[in-house]
Formats: sequence, C-alpha cells, structure tokens
Amino acid sequence: MDAIIENLPRFVDGFLMTVRLLVVSGTGALAIGTLVAAMRISPIPALRGFATVYTEVLRNTPLTLVLFFCAFVLPYLGIRLDFVAFALIGLTLYTSPFVAEAIRSGVNGVAVGQAEAARALGFGFAQTVGIVVLPQAIRMVIPPLINVLIALTKNTSVAAGFSVLELVAVSRQVIQLNGNATIAILVAVAVFYLVVTVPLGQLALRLEKRVAVQR
Repeated sequence: MDAIIENLPRFVDGFLMTVRLLVVSGTGALAIGTLVAAMRISPIPALRGFATVYTEVLRNTPLTLVLFFCAFVLPYLGIRLDFVAFALIGLTLYTSPFVAEAIRSGVNGVAVGQAEAARALGFGFAQTVGIVVLPQAIRMVIPPLINVLIALTKNTSVAAGFSVLELVAVSRQVIQLNGNATIAILVAVAVFYLVVTVPLGQLALRLEKRVAVQR
C-alpha cells in the first residue's frame, strides 16, 4: 500500500488521462458512428458502399494496428501531432464502426411505417432520418452504446504502448520502481477502471429496463 499511496498523484493523473481518452474519443465515435449509420441506409449507392467498407475494414482491424497507423504512418504523411492526439484519433476511428452498427440495428427496429409516414408528409431523406428515424433508433440502442463505451474504456489501455501516460502506462512505471508491490499496484489500477465501468454498466441496465417498459 505504501507504493500506491506514495504514487497516488501519478495514478490520479493516469486516471484523468484515461477519462480524457474515453470522453473525447467516445464523443467523436458517437458523432462519426451516427453519420456512418445514416450513410449505410442512404439511397445513394456510393455513400452506402463507402460506409460499408469503412465499417468492415476498421471493425476487423486490431486496435493496435490502428493506433500504429495513426502514430507512425500519419506523421510520415506530414501530419504532426503529439501521441495523445494520435491516440484519440485512433480510438475514435476504431470505436465508430461499432457505434454505427449499434445504431443501424436500432434503425432496423424502427417500424417501416414511420419512414413512410414521414415521406407522405413531404419529408426528404435527411429530414426523415434526422427527425423521425434516428431519434427512435438511438433511444432503443442506448444500452448497447453504453456497452461500446465500456469496451472503449478498457481499450484505452492499448494507448500505453504508444507513449500515452494513462493508467496502464503509469502502473508500469510504478511497478519498475516497486517490483515487490506488483499485485497491489495492478489491483489499484483495476479499481480505477471499475470506477468508470461499473457505473456505466449500471446505467446501461437501468436504461434497458426503462426502454423495455416504454415498449
């Protein structure tokens, strides 16, 4: 416990970096994922094709490879950012297809009559999707989206391999200085992750029950 108490400020800094990675990349993934989901159901073949390729390629590519591309290939192409920014980009891109698929499943759950009624009122595709379909779809898939964010919370640990001082990276440094307290340090890191994931899991369960009751 002495190793944990002495290095508590470092753990807190690592935890805050993990939360930053979660919040920023999660927000970006939700925005991009919603756009990709709308493209997947677009009447324009080119948009559907792009969204399909985007989803399948990123969803089936290991996160480590995505982060490697962002950290080493993008600078080679002339994009100069720090490793934290590259980690945010990589996590956002990797998570967005999972968000898109969750939202698309919600879109498939919206009654076809809803879109037909919107078109009968003279709504265009963008209005039908943005005003009628997506709000209903997102409400139905909030619990799965929260599960995606929980997975993202754990995925932020991969950024430790790319010079980002989040929880796992900090734990490695502390373990190097206090090798005899390895188990206690790893338990402390797990507790920090649970501070985020457990409340998110409970929120997902409550929202799932609420949505079920509304149905």
